[in-house]
Amino acid sequence: MSTPSPIRIAAVLSTEHRGRLMSQAREVNFPESARIFDEGTRADSFWIVRSGTVTLEIPVAGRRPAPVESLGPGELVGWSWLFPPYVWQLSAEAMTPVRAYEFDAATVRMLMDADPTFGSAIGHWVGRVLAMRLQQTRTRLLELYAPRLTSTA
Repeated sequence: MSTPSPIRIAAVLSTEHRGRLMSQAREVNFPESARIFDEGTRADSFWIVRSGTVTLEIPVAGRRPAPVESLGPGELVGWSWLFPPYVWQLSAEAMTPVRAYEFDAATVRMLMDADPTFGSAIGHWVGRVLAMRLQQTRTRLLELYAPRLTSTA
């Protein structure tokens, strides 16, 4: 099965909406192996990778977390900030040193509410990312558990 193309911000948001979002950005750095967030914790920020690689993971009982997807430059890290109860559904770790743009989720949600066109554009972008991540997670879970299910049948 082929991996879908990454959904990069420049390919999805108009110049105007991208500029508006980026006006809220703060540059941050994560060293290699840094935990960016953990499943079940409060989702109050999100990031766009500038350089480096971030791995999204799902917890697996009795094992190390399973990597779901690797994210690189231009890609969104985190979508749980957009949907109540604003709790991370996955975990993220810097696999290499990472430079990223960080955004305060509450501020971006407020901007989205104030400008429905901007809000719709951001919502569609995050929705596309979410759909792709759901498919990636499904595929990864099948890779992890399908062999066990068929060997016990």
